[in-house]
Order: sequence, then structure tokens, then C-alpha cells
Amino acid sequence: MAAFLEAGSVVKRYRIGATEVPVLRGVSMQVERGEALAVVGASGAGKSTLLNVLGGLDRPTEGTVRLEGRDIYRLAPDRRARLRARRVGFVFQAFHLLPELSLIENVMLPAMTRWGGWGQAARDRARARELLERCGLGHRAEHRPDELSGGEQQRAALARALMNGPDLVLADEPTGNLDSVTGETVLANLFDLARDGRCTLVLVTHNHDLAARCDRTLTLADGRLED
Repeated sequence: MAAFLEAGSVVKRYRIGATEVPVLRGVSMQVERGEALAVVGASGAGKSTLLNVLGGLDRPTEGTVRLEGRDIYRLAPDRRARLRARRVGFVFQAFHLLPELSLIENVMLPAMTRWGGWGQAARDRARARELLERCGLGHRAEHRPDELSGGEQQRAALARALMNGPDLVLADEPTGNLDSVTGETVLANLFDLARDGRCTLVLVTHNHDLAARCDRTLTLADGRLED
């Protein structure tokens, strides 16, 4: 049986002028459904690039990425975008909340992308409020992002990532901008919500203590994975 998520001999190079810069050098990995996997490595090792490739955001130069056996980069761009909207949630180190929207509207945005508008507004608002409550932010639902602390914004970004009930959550240094106490709150929310939603979690970090909370850890060094 195929792994839930599989990368096969993934190479990623970027061109800067006449120079090609290698970032990923033949990465192969498998992630089972429901697993929490950490990828650790120093800054510049290619962790964020790997996450973007796994999530369908950045086409690899060579190699394949399969979700439940389907090569996502053989899909037309619009079909790949729909797959991301339905099945993948992203949590980035930067919060990427839209300042002109309230917190609950920010959380609802993935549903708007999925349905092509606010067609399920009442149901989506109820779902967004439930997630904010789970993250301890129900009382902040109508506030703008600039009225929140960094930890509150990151918890809102986590709620947004889970809005569509994704099968796969990809987290890129989710506590990198937070102090240790605030980061612990965010991590507790992340692991609890991922477990309750039966999500597969791939988390990249340079923090080995955080990685130890996952089921398994891989190390990325100079664009190559090590067990």
C-alpha cells in the first residue's frame, strides 16, 4: 500500500542569473497517515523549500510528490490549487493574517477559497468560531490582527490552517517568532487539534526539543535527508 505522502528523488534548484543554486538534492521520504513527522536542520538547509514542495506550492525541478499515490505535480494548476484548499493546511512562521479582516474572517478565508466565495457563510462562521474557541480566542473573534499579541495571531493562523478539515498539516517553524511560554501554548493547540482532526502533520524546525514531540524525526543537511 502506498504511503499517505511520498517524495521521490526530489531535486529543487533555483536560478539566479546564469547560476543554478541547488537547495534539495534528491530527497526521498514517506509519511504515513496520521503520523507526526519532524524535519530538523540548520537555517538554510532547505526545510522551508521542502515543505513548500510537499504542499504543492513549489514545483520540484526533478522528482515526484505523491499524495495517496497521486502525483500532485501532474495535476493541472487549478486542480492542484483545489487539492491544496481541500486537503492541506499551512502554518507558517509569519502569521500572514489580513489586517483589514477580523480574526474570524481571517480564519474563514480557506473556506472562501474552497467554495469560491462566502456560499456557506453561516456554517463556515460557526466552524471558524469553534476553532477560535478551541485555541482560546473566542473572545477575540471580531478583533483585527493588529489588536492581538504575536501568540494570539499564531493561534489564529493555526485555526485558519485547520478551517477546511485538512488531511495534511504542514508547519514551518510555527513557534519561531514566539517566546517559550507562548510557543508552548501554540504547540499544545497544534498537536491537540491535529490529533483530534486525525491529521497527518509534517513540521520543520531547528528545535530538537520540539521535534522530540513528534513520532519520528528526519534531519535535512545540505539538501539531503538523514535518518
